[in-house]
Amino acid sequence: MQFVVTAYDGKDMLEKRMFVRGRHLENIAKVKEKGHVVCAGGILDEQGKPKGSVLVLDFENEDLFNEYLANEPYITEKVWEDIRVEKMNVVIVNDEKVGK
Repeated sequence: MQFVVTAYDGKDMLEKRMFVRGRHLENIAKVKEKGHVVCAGGILDEQGKPKGSVLVLDFENEDLFNEYLANEPYITEKVWEDIRVEKMNVVIVNDEKVGK
């Protein structure tokens, strides 16, 4: 089951985002090692500075996905303020059909 997470930082969070970023990247690397990351990246403002994130994640079920969210440093440290989650059916990755 795939999920798309669109998360926007709170106001004036750039400094805190950069402070927490190392822990976020360590966490996402562990999740990637387990095969759960389809793609991930930062959302940029007009000046090219990060203001949020988009992740497409693949977990066997919603409980495992929610476990990831509960441990995501950008959430636990309150960097992300507006978090939107939707289920997704990933069909193509890198020009290869992978879904229905």
